[in-house]
Amino acid sequence: MTAGTPLGELSVDEVPDLVTAVRRAAARWPDRPAWTFDPGERLSFADVARRSAAIAGSLAAKGVGPGDRIGVMLDNTAAFPLIWLALARLGAAIVPLSPRYRSADLDHLLRIARCRAVVSRAPIWEPLLGLAADVPGLQALWDVDQLEAGPTSSDKLTPRPTVSLNVQFTSGTTGRPKGCVLSHDYWIRLGRSLVSEFPYLGEDDVMLTAQPFHYVDPQWNVAAALLAGAHLVVLDGFHPSTFWDRVRAHQVTYFYCLASMPTLLLATPASPVDTLHRLRAVQCSAIPAGRHAELERRWGVRWFEAFGMTETGADLRVDESDHDALVGTGCVGAPAVHREVRVADPIGDRLPAGRIGELQLRGPGMMEGYFGDPAATARSFDGGWFGTGDLAHLDDVGRVYLDGRLKDMIRRSGENIAAREVEEVLTTHPDVRLAAVVAVPDALRGEEVKAVVVTDPARVPSPAELASYCADRLAGFKVPRFWEYRDSLPLTASQRVAKSELGTAIGLVHDVRPDAGR
Repeated sequence: MTAGTPLGELSVDEVPDLVTAVRRAAARWPDRPAWTFDPGERLSFADVARRSAAIAGSLAAKGVGPGDRIGVMLDNTAAFPLIWLALARLGAAIVPLSPRYRSADLDHLLRIARCRAVVSRAPIWEPLLGLAADVPGLQALWDVDQLEAGPTSSDKLTPRPTVSLNVQFTSGTTGRPKGCVLSHDYWIRLGRSLVSEFPYLGEDDVMLTAQPFHYVDPQWNVAAALLAGAHLVVLDGFHPSTFWDRVRAHQVTYFYCLASMPTLLLATPASPVDTLHRLRAVQCSAIPAGRHAELERRWGVRWFEAFGMTETGADLRVDESDHDALVGTGCVGAPAVHREVRVADPIGDRLPAGRIGELQLRGPGMMEGYFGDPAATARSFDGGWFGTGDLAHLDDVGRVYLDGRLKDMIRRSGENIAAREVEEVLTTHPDVRLAAVVAVPDALRGEEVKAVVVTDPARVPSPAELASYCADRLAGFKVPRFWEYRDSLPLTASQRVAKSELGTAIGLVHDVRPDAGR
């Protein structure tokens, strides 16, 4: 950043931290809409700067300063990102907490993060009552409405860009959440990559997010929108039956979704107005490969695969240059400018194109580590390379294809089966809404394959039909033997199936006996 350059004239590459991003946006687009909460209020960029500064003043009056960690347990309201930006001004860190957590969940996270205080509001804060006496370091529970009503801050409160900005817990898809320490650099690089690279967000864009704010996605939406001057629409949650109505009502040009979201959207009835929108691009993680073309035909917009993690930020993406050739292939794209990628064998040697190994990432803008867990941090990084835990292979031009999870593999009679591969086949069945594939113990084969499915209530296919459907598309040893039907599956905040909550017991499920070929 050049000394003396007016804030409003800084380029995206000159913005060093989120506080500067807020000030720059307020100087450059003061009266333009920054955030619209649906339902809720609309704020201009000037409002965001003024109100986050006021909350910073209230927090400073309570003694919050550099290095403090403050839990925030709120729904999708403007207060959440305003507090996040206020803490950034103070050099303090936010610890986002899900409003769905109960006392045991919260006790675990608050002990790990060692929060000084938690900001919430009634009745969300009910599970927090009584925890302060038992959790080390936790001193207070603050009402968010009182913070917003506090004294106006001085503009002398300056950011501490080297101080951690988040202790961001992972979604806990396969195990207990870990707290990722995220810096200003993490958020600025992530947001900048969406402005300087595909999808090239700008001030004419209207972005939309439906994920809960304690999850990482709405936060990077905030960072990207501040840098781009884009208008960000925040829904109160992901509601498949009304999602596209909100896209049309707000004239949205871009959104990101992930995991089960596209499958749930496809389960809604088709409508003549499906293609009546202003969208120019959709980015999505884990687009169901077998239904990718169907998504594009139905809504008349291109869907672009993207890959990122809480630990690493924005890593891989398909862009306009290779989209058409990759629809339905499952390719997650090439690395962003700031990211390196390799596929490695178990001893850390790089594998050539076409060989399957662990996907590893390197470069700036990653987490600083897992809070309070140096051993887990050391296990995840090897010579600067972060091990994602994903199995993948590269093509001849360096694009990445995922092949499953290292910890989501089923070992049946010496054969490795990727749960992801079986799940992708199941979700192409017209009557299957969601599917999760897990291992169950088996005395003869070591492990057996179990599928837990949510089906269309109007037509429930039998286990034999689903097994036959899989057998037509997969090697026989990959076809699930055990089948369980549920009305819903437990989902994380990121709309991924929480397999840790499914268990591995066979229980009272349907047993499709394997034939000799399996």
